[in-house]
Amino acid sequence: MELRERLVGMREELLEELKEFLRMPSVSAREDGGGAFRECAEWVLGKLEEAGARARLLETGGHPVVYAEAGEGEGALLSYGHYDVQPPEPLELWESDPFEPAIRGDRLYARGVADDKGDVLARIQALRIYLREHGELPFRLRFLIEGEEEVGSPSLGPFVRENAGLLSADACLWEGSIKDEAGRPVIFCGTKGLAYVELRARGPSHDLHSMYGGIAPNPAWRLVQALRTIKNERGEITLDGFAELAEPPSPEDLEAISRIPFDDAALRTAWGVEELDRGLSGREALEEMLLRPTANIAGMHSGYTGPGSKTIVPSEAFVKMDFRLVAGQSPSRVVQLLREHLRRRGMEDIEVVDLHGLEPAKTPVNAPIVRLAKETWSDLGRDDALVYPTIGGSGPTSLIATGLGIPTIMAGNVADSESRIHSPNESVRVEDYLETVAYFVRLFERFGGR
Repeated sequence: MELRERLVGMREELLEELKEFLRMPSVSAREDGGGAFRECAEWVLGKLEEAGARARLLETGGHPVVYAEAGEGEGALLSYGHYDVQPPEPLELWESDPFEPAIRGDRLYARGVADDKGDVLARIQALRIYLREHGELPFRLRFLIEGEEEVGSPSLGPFVRENAGLLSADACLWEGSIKDEAGRPVIFCGTKGLAYVELRARGPSHDLHSMYGGIAPNPAWRLVQALRTIKNERGEITLDGFAELAEPPSPEDLEAISRIPFDDAALRTAWGVEELDRGLSGREALEEMLLRPTANIAGMHSGYTGPGSKTIVPSEAFVKMDFRLVAGQSPSRVVQLLREHLRRRGMEDIEVVDLHGLEPAKTPVNAPIVRLAKETWSDLGRDDALVYPTIGGSGPTSLIATGLGIPTIMAGNVADSESRIHSPNESVRVEDYLETVAYFVRLFERFGGR
């Protein structure tokens, strides 16, 4: 009997177990989440033990890591995921309680179902099914499941460095991938780096009547002027020295890009926009998203923003920016460049606050684990799987891929283009979830030589 058909009889068992996981409000951004986190981490540990793994909680400077190992043999496969989730707010935009899973139509709605609890549990369930059907794994399957990914994984770096021996592996399956806008499975081979900063400008000691707008220093205008020196009207990043740090994409990356049928029209429709930035389209847009760095304004605040009018010169202004980085662009170096760039233009009064940084990470698109992941989709009758050089987003992937030298990919595809990750009404297709369980069963079989 075909693997997915064998899972039909387990459907309710698998989904009810997932719903139980999703009911736990493990929001890492909340300081009052300690008890909820301990309960959630212990639940994951229990599920790993039930699946046949040797599991334990390992303490960190923050929330605990769930570590587990199953199987014996020379080969080793590391599985990374996280049990924490984003805050559910704004609650009024949810059509159902974010922590009471609900099935509407063909989709399951709950906070964390796509990022990353669905993926975490699919792998644990796949291990349990493998052991039921085949007995002991002929390789070591190691689980690293943390509780701080949604707040930047502040404890993960020290944990990985202190536990390198526990985490050694031939390859790593990073947290779940996402199907593209046409429903095709995607395998991602890297993540961009990230430099997240806040620019702060200050003017008078207090808000002034705008009658003084011609002579009082206005911090909002000061930031507008600073921002225009970082990116010009043509959308080009003009931060001094920024482009020179970037390593060019490899020929293999460009070849992989050429095989991706990117539908920018579907993306524009999903976003509700008539065109992409600078009129980009097709392969040019895809290369921009995956292979080039960005300078993005994530938020701005200054002065009066309430209803009606209030004529003032604001006393302060803030802008949050994130720079997505490619190979060669370290976040610490980019922040240094930004400070030097502003100082060179007489804008040393603008404070640059370094909020968060992540190094870029890359696994070659022709690595053995990439081929195995793609062949696994073929085994399930999916010959449309695509290989992306990077996902365009960021994560602490470099701790494993670069720090430990382990080839690392994202595969599995619990989520799709309608999953609304980090937004209200987060969801996955029920059939995608069940397919992902089947995918990991088959991947474990392939990795073990079956």
